[in-house]
Amino acid sequence: MARKRPKGVLAIGWAAIEAAARGRTEHAPTSLDYPDTVVRRTSFTAGGGHGWRISALETPREKPTAWKIVVITGAPSWAEYWAETLAELPQDREMVVVDRPGYAGSEPLHPVTDIRVQAEALGPVLQAARGQKVLLVGQSYGAAIASIMAEQNRGRVAGLVLLSGFFGEAGPTARWLLDMGGRTLKVIPKDLRHAVVEVTGQKPQLRHAKRALGRLNIPIHMIHGDKDDFAPLEVAEKLAAETVTRRPIRVVRTEGANHFLNDGPAEILLEALESCLPPRKPARTFPWPSLAGWWPFKPAPKTVTAG
Repeated sequence: MARKRPKGVLAIGWAAIEAAARGRTEHAPTSLDYPDTVVRRTSFTAGGGHGWRISALETPREKPTAWKIVVITGAPSWAEYWAETLAELPQDREMVVVDRPGYAGSEPLHPVTDIRVQAEALGPVLQAARGQKVLLVGQSYGAAIASIMAEQNRGRVAGLVLLSGFFGEAGPTARWLLDMGGRTLKVIPKDLRHAVVEVTGQKPQLRHAKRALGRLNIPIHMIHGDKDDFAPLEVAEKLAAETVTRRPIRVVRTEGANHFLNDGPAEILLEALESCLPPRKPARTFPWPSLAGWWPFKPAPKTVTAG
């Protein structure tokens, strides 16, 4: 049985410190929890001419599925925290979750603070098999990046999900973390340091994400917990209401959920993502034609003798 990833602010922070001390890029290596036939580590070369190696986790499938779900994680960007969700994914879906540039096993070693550069670097992950559709999920800080990715790759993204989207205004817990991180920036591990640098510089860049959302002509879904004290629900709802889009943004308020929706039972998150896809089509059946009425010879009547 797979081990649970650390939960809560202090546990996650300690996991980052422990991983840095041991020289690991994964805080709890997925290879120890799942066989590579269920969840496996992969990588690809960044787009935009950057040439960075980008690390990711994926669900292997024998043949392409109808939908590929691509997840752009937040800050810090740790794909391994989606391992349980990846492992529980139905066989008729596939998923890839990235470690964004500057995090975990992904290059470069310095923070990439421009969300447009992040978007173009992650573009290759949207490649899909012929006939396969892509649902792009941007989690937390990754929501703004995913919005730009969808606009940069129109025709390759069939739907966009903004999951616990962070849009420039931090909730009370996030403000406390940013304050502590800013004071200890020189001593905290790389991934935590990069997260502080990214988040504090995001707000002036949100115009790029809003412009991208306004140009999209695909379904856009916003899934957000009403107990989110990192990225307030009210900020996300205000963005949805004020951003002029070609299609209304579907807002799903998740009662009792906090910022880390992937920490809860995997089936709940998977159901939420599935609700962003068109309903599965039932298998087509072709009734066998009846032969009655056109058979040229009539059988002789059967005689039954009472004994």
